[in-house]
Parts: sequence; C-alpha cells; structure tokens
Amino acid sequence: MGRYARHARCLLAAMAMAALPAIAHAAPLDAAAIARFDGRKQAVKLDDGMTMSVIDMGPRDGIPVILIHGYTDSARDWLPIVSDLSPRLRLIIPDLRGHGGSSKPECCYTVVDFAYDLKRLMDRLHVSRADIVGHSLGSIVAQSFAETWPERTGKVVLISSTGGEKPCPTAAERRNRQTGMDFRTPILALRDPIDPESAFMKEWWSSPTPVDPAFLARQREDAARIPAKVWLAILDQGLASTNIQAGLPRLRAPTLLIWGEKDPIMLPEVRQTLIDALPQAKRAIFPGLGHNPFWEKPRAVADTIDSFLLAP
Repeated sequence: MGRYARHARCLLAAMAMAALPAIAHAAPLDAAAIARFDGRKQAVKLDDGMTMSVIDMGPRDGIPVILIHGYTDSARDWLPIVSDLSPRLRLIIPDLRGHGGSSKPECCYTVVDFAYDLKRLMDRLHVSRADIVGHSLGSIVAQSFAETWPERTGKVVLISSTGGEKPCPTAAERRNRQTGMDFRTPILALRDPIDPESAFMKEWWSSPTPVDPAFLARQREDAARIPAKVWLAILDQGLASTNIQAGLPRLRAPTLLIWGEKDPIMLPEVRQTLIDALPQAKRAIFPGLGHNPFWEKPRAVADTIDSFLLAP
C-alpha cells in the first residue's frame, strides 16, 4: 500500500488545506463481491513478452480511465470505489508488474518501468489517450506517465501522493525524519513464504477508520504471494531511488490531489512539496482518513473524482 520508509520518517505537522465534510464509512464487501471482481481479470500479453493482468470494465465508448494501485497491492485496491464512480467511465485496472496476477520478473522495477508497461497496455487495448488515477506508488507511476507521454494523458488524479522530501530541510525537519515510522527494516527481514497474518502484514494494512476485514485479509494474502525479493526490489528501485522533483515540471495535465488528513505515510512535508510543484492543481483533504481514503469513504472520494474527471 505504499508505506515508504524514506517518506515516512516525518512527524505530523500543521498543514492548511481545504477540508471536505465527513460522510458515512464504506459498507462491508462480501466474499461473493470480491470473487466477482477478481473473476473479471484477463491476462494481456504486452509487446515485450510480459503478461499484465487487467480488469477492463464499463462502456467501450466511455471515457478511458486507468486506475493504478499502490505498493504490494493489486487491481482489487479499487473494488471499494468502482461501483460509486460514474457509469460514463471505462475503467482499466491493471496489476502492476510484480503484483497480483502480472509477471514478476527478476527486474526491473523503476517508476519508468511501471509507466512504460501502462503505455504498452494502452497500445494493446487500442486506447490512444486516458485519464490516469494513481494511489501511493501508483500516483508516482501516474506522475511519470503524464510527464513522459503527455499526448497520451488526459486528466490526472494523485491519491496519497508525494513531491518527495525537501532538498534543503530545516534542522527540525531533519530531526522529525529520524523519529518517524521505519518500514524498510521489517521489509528487509521478510522471508519466503511471507505470513499474511503476521503482525507486520496486519500493520501494513492498518487504517484509522474501519475497512472491511475480509477485504483486508484478501489483500494480505495477495501481497504474501509476492516474493520477498520483489518487495525489496520495488522499494529500492521504484521508490527510494526515485527523484520525484526532477520530473514534476513536465506534468502539465489538469491534476487533482487527494489526501487523507491522517495519512501516516504521505505527511505534510511531502504533500507540500507536491503542492508547490503543481500550484495549479486542485486539491482535497478528507478529515479523519488515512492512506487509503477511497477504502474508508469510497462514495465521498468517488464523487470528488467524478466531479473533476467529468468537468468540461
């Protein structure tokens, strides 16, 4: 779900953003709904030989929207919200390489590798242009895609995203980074087979507001099937070594930024660097929510996304 050690070494600080009103929490997802959603996946062979698992739902003549999940998650990330999004949208929901039912090669897991896979997928599905919605790791992939292929990008929605740590932090910010959460250490300690019911895995999908436990259990089971070396490869190649600030000036698409107020990963320092880099972007913060606001209050987040994507 994108618990990045280098972005998580900060304490919560004050941040002035427009807050949205509280709305009722999500309804539980039953096993049948989860199974139906998973059953929609198809395997698509890309032109480099890699197989990408993808759900392609909604009207073929609808507005194409690619939904990109977070670190160690899968297309199922979006199950809580898809029924609340506009029926005018064609939702293309892949498993990124290394995740879910997609190929898990020994390399390569940079953000550009993930983004290039999406470009190949669009080619394979004959989609010339799409809106891009990304969460956590997926939001950084969305940034990279929009920066590299602006002609293939419509609008961009970045959920629980980051502009990277400040290049010249204050002394207080440097101290705060040392006292925050460290997830790299437990990831380094992972060994196959990964136990989906371990304390670490349960903490990985913790939430400040209730999320359906059956859904979270399936998420943990999927992530436990990702080899430990792939967990680390994505962390090292796709996250820790990524210079996010360098590409952001090339992101010219209309953009919406969404965060949960209590996100323990994308804290105010890295939110603010993204706001500073994209001053024209619209933004919304959901009070009381965490790193996965579209799991916690899917209707509210879906309404916000719809209003942005469907606006002229």
